[in-house]
Order: sequence, then C-alpha cells, then structure tokens
Amino acid sequence: MTDRPVAFDLTRLITRLRHASPSGIDRVDLAYARWALAGAGPRFGLVTTALGARVVDRGRAARIVDAVAAGWVEDIEAEADPVYRRLAARLGSGTAEPAPRRAAEGGEGSRRRIQIETVLSTLRAEGPAALPDGTLYLHTSHLRLDRPERFDWLYDRPDIRPVFFLHDLIPITHPEYGRPGEAERHRQRMETVARHAAHIVVNSADVGAQVARHIAECGLPVPGITVGHLGIEPAFRPDGPRIDLDRPTFLVCGTIEPRKNHLLLLHLWRSLSQELGAGAPRLVLVGRRGWEAENIVDLLDRCAAIRDSVVEVSGLSTHGLAALMRSATALLMPSFTEGYGLPVVEAATSGLPVVASDIPVHREVGGPFAAFLDPLDGPGWRRAVAELSEPGSRRRSELSAGLSGYAPPTWAGHFRRVEAALGTLRRRGPSCAGDG
Repeated sequence: MTDRPVAFDLTRLITRLRHASPSGIDRVDLAYARWALAGAGPRFGLVTTALGARVVDRGRAARIVDAVAAGWVEDIEAEADPVYRRLAARLGSGTAEPAPRRAAEGGEGSRRRIQIETVLSTLRAEGPAALPDGTLYLHTSHLRLDRPERFDWLYDRPDIRPVFFLHDLIPITHPEYGRPGEAERHRQRMETVARHAAHIVVNSADVGAQVARHIAECGLPVPGITVGHLGIEPAFRPDGPRIDLDRPTFLVCGTIEPRKNHLLLLHLWRSLSQELGAGAPRLVLVGRRGWEAENIVDLLDRCAAIRDSVVEVSGLSTHGLAALMRSATALLMPSFTEGYGLPVVEAATSGLPVVASDIPVHREVGGPFAAFLDPLDGPGWRRAVAELSEPGSRRRSELSAGLSGYAPPTWAGHFRRVEAALGTLRRRGPSCAGDG
C-alpha cells in the first residue's frame, strides 16, 4: 500500500449503520475501508455532508468501520446465524431453534442510535483543509455522486488525487430496470466522476469499456481505468458446514428485482410444481425485495402452486450463504444484465455448479466453468433444471468437473492492481491542475 496520505469516503458506510445485513456494494465499501485505513502512511476518513466535506482521523474512521461490520455480524459461523438455522430446518436438516445473537450485535434501534451519534460527531469535524498535500481520495460507492455540489471542495484542492470505484452503468444502459429518473441521476454521477477523477477502478472489463465509451461520448477526457475483479470472502470454500437437503435445491442470489429475471424462474417453478407436486425441486431466493418488483412479489405472496417449492430468505450471513451454496444443486443466474455477478464467483469457489445467462460479464467471470443460456430461453432453463435434478446427474458432474482447479479472485490480488494504479498518479502542487 502506498505511504501517501489517503482519505477514504465513509459516507455510504455511515448510512448503512442502520442495516442488519450488507449488499454487494456494501461489501466492496467495507473491504476498501479496511484496506485503506490499514496502510502505513497518514490515513483519514471523509464524509460528504450538506454543510461540506468533513475529515475524521484514522482512529475514529476505524471505529465507524468496526461499528458497521459489527452490526452486520459478518464474522459469525453459519451455525450461530439464526436465519441460516431456520432455513436449514425448512430445507431438510438443522434445528428451527435459533442460537442466541451476540449482545454486541444489537438491534435496529441500537444501530440507528450509533448512526445518529456518528453523524453528529462528524459534523463537528474539520473540513478538507485538514488533509495533507497530495492526498489520495478514495470513493468506492455511487452515493451522492448525483449531487455534484458535494464534491465542489475538490476544486479548491487540486493537489488531491480522486480515485472512484464504479460498479456499473445499468441505470443508463438498461433504464427500464431502474426507478423513474434514475438514468438521469446516473448520468450525473458519471459526469461528476469524469470531471474529478484522476483514476477509475471498475469490477469488470465489460463495465470498464462501458465507462470509457460513455465518458468519451459526453465529450470529457477519459481518465485511466483499472479492472479489478472483486475478491471472495474466505467463508466461500468447498469444505465447511452443509445442509442435508431433502430434495434437489437451486439458488438464485441477489436483490429481487426485474433485471434479475426472477419471473422466468418462478413461472418455471409453478409449472414444475403443478406437474410434480411434492417431487418438484426446490428454489431458494436469497436477497431482499427490491424496486418495482410487484409482479414477482405477487407470485411469491399469492401463488399457491409454488408455496411448498419456493423459499425466500433475506438477512443471511456470509457464512450462512456459503454453507447453503456448499449444499445446493446449482446456482441459477438468469439476469438480463450485471455489473459483475458476484454470486457466480462465490458459487464456483464453494464448489457449486453454475448456470448463468449468456451476457458479457458472466462470460468474463464464469467462462471457464459455467453453463450459459439465453435469459429468455425458458425451455432451455427448464431442461437444465430437469437434468441437474436427476439422481447421479451427468450434467451436474460435468459442471462440477469444470470447477476443478478453479482459483477465485482475491482481495489481495485486487488491491495489488489498485496499488499499481495509484502508484502511477503523480503528485500535484496546490496551485497546479491539469496533469494526468
């Protein structure tokens, strides 16, 4: 890690203090925060507020990060996760009696109180003038980028080298899957990045190409772009706790929203359940309910045919998800678009066969081992489920064999690429603005 001063943007992590479990972006934010604050040189946290940017010292920044991680309880083993224990009981083994939660985890009220206290203390912190000359500023979420005024302080500090992590351009490339107005908000985010970034990090080559093309089409200079596949947590491995499942069980992971194509799978499972009854395989949806998912939610809440064969679970710990992946028949990822497709890589690391939609990023991260199907090929997905559900399935054996020797991306490898990119950023004097 560079010994230059580094300021990590904590704004999103503070907002996540009130949440009991992390999203994919949260995990990236947490990994970067821990990496950035652990370096040998001067380290700071930075929070953008309506009153301007605020800088906190390394110690306070580290305590904020620790509070977020403790609220998510990411370090508990699967057997101590009450969500996992209830799920295991329903799927065929385990006990429905949850282990007691650790006192340190706290409830929603406790997390909310910590968040309020953190925000109030941050507002009393110093402004960006407290940052040393030549500081590297790391922003690893999309939060507040659609409010360019939150980043105007960078104009007053041209010596600071901003580095942004961009997760995807989905609101722009596929506006039909976002909230109304989200495409324009994301264009503003990209413009904010393009006007300030000394460098950009992306999670896939597919996203990198989209980012470069979009910035160029906007008539703005394209900064350097580094591709770093996301690291996989140590919990995801072939050995470890498993569930003794009572039937073939398939997983689909991610927020329940239209672009994930849950509808295809739910209609497929309704057909399978009507034909096979109690002999139908099981589908487990891992993730929270998202935006504009009314058609999906209607099926989940009101379709009697799938009630015994489709299970919905949210709030599962990392270790709980890893144990579920080690136990299941296959991961199904029929998404129409993704920025990275982290569950594909997590599943492969766990030894779980993968059937994924044939989109560029799935080919990029899962090409050596996954089976690919058009996201609209309903009969193809049905055949895949039927073949994988057969006792002694030949197709599952072939997909499992493709995982042999698979080496997943690591955070250490990711950060080596980031460090190399940061090493190319030349220092600038306070009155200079314009070199790359």
